[in-house]
Amino acid sequence: MTETYENFDVNEFQRRLIEEFRENGGRVGGMFQDARLALLTTTGARTGLERTVPLAYLEVDGKPVMVASAMGGPKNPGWFHNIRRDPVVTVEVGTDRYRATAVLAEGEELDRLFAKVVEQQPAFADYQARTTRRIPVVVLHRLEPGPDAERGPGVTVSG
Repeated sequence: MTETYENFDVNEFQRRLIEEFRENGGRVGGMFQDARLALLTTTGARTGLERTVPLAYLEVDGKPVMVASAMGGPKNPGWFHNIRRDPVVTVEVGTDRYRATAVLAEGEELDRLFAKVVEQQPAFADYQARTTRRIPVVVLHRLEPGPDAERGPGVTVSG
């Protein structure tokens, strides 16, 4: 039997996943039951409205990263364009919610991070093989104090 996505509503699917995530302290069932997910809220580059998307949550060298894979699609996902315009985001992981600055990895840093991402989640190598674009990796620098949190670039502490 061939699967069809003709009538699949991505926005409705994501809305339900976000709702389930928030109702269950960051846990979801179904196809993402064993996955570690995060919610990323950005400000729309064109609209200025808040946009929340569920994404794979990974940590590389103790820092949270997001991968703009779009499952190997030809274009970067909307959230990536949003952070290029306004890098201040809200991140939800489990029951933890915090503001962060999203910093785009470049050059050798991007290569190093992407290799470590693939070690953790080999599907990202498949996504890269499906597209001619270089899949971006974004490092999240926490802006607010939290347990064992590292402060992001440009954040100073007075006192």
